[in-house]
Amino acid sequence: MLMFRVDPLPVPSHIHYELLLQLLERQTMPVLQSLTENGRQGAAWRQSRECIHGAIISLRKALVLQKQCEEFFESQGVPVSYRWSLNETGVDEETLGKIED
Repeated sequence: MLMFRVDPLPVPSHIHYELLLQLLERQTMPVLQSLTENGRQGAAWRQSRECIHGAIISLRKALVLQKQCEEFFESQGVPVSYRWSLNETGVDEETLGKIED
């Protein structure tokens, strides 16, 4: 049987999704809620809240899809390399503490 080495597949670290989600849910949405409660009613403000809510849903879906892809890659023998920035060649996530939900 011919064996070959598979380079790890670079993917964003899960913390990137979590940071964006927490920022939008804990800071952005409350400010938009406050603005609408303090007299800034109207379609534009409702649309802004809906837009941010849509971004939150999309980020959650993206994280779930990435996790599904990671499971598939690993089941096929393709290791995953979590990336924290574009400037690095890889981070050993187990050393840093793997992020689990």
